[in-house]
Amino acid sequence: MIPYAALPTVNALLNATSAGLLIAGYLAIRRGRRARHRALMLAAVASSTLFLVSYLTYHAHAGTTRFVGSPPVRAAYLTILGTHTVLAAAIVPLVILALTRALRGEFARHRRVARWALPVWLYVSVTGVVIYLMLYHL
Repeated sequence: MIPYAALPTVNALLNATSAGLLIAGYLAIRRGRRARHRALMLAAVASSTLFLVSYLTYHAHAGTTRFVGSPPVRAAYLTILGTHTVLAAAIVPLVILALTRALRGEFARHRRVARWALPVWLYVSVTGVVIYLMLYHL
């Protein structure tokens, strides 16, 4: 069992893992490696799902974590946090839609959604790590 205090680090690692898997999945499909792309994207979904479970578990027990940095850094933090939060909520239905279409073999429709979902999902994953670093290591 992971102690609750370790969950922010676990969450950052899961976000970083998701980002890496997304990039690898994108590169795989660009190289025509469909089976590898599929495996990497399913792993990205799994990593992001584990992140969400861990994130909700942590915040159910720890509550809100306040940013304590200087005002200019706080402004940057709040800007990143705001965009991250809005896009994190928006990405869930996009990922589900892209995943569903891919699993059904509707690849043209999958690509139309994935073109939007990938950069947003990648942004959310990377800014999740940035938020962690700003909260716990500044």
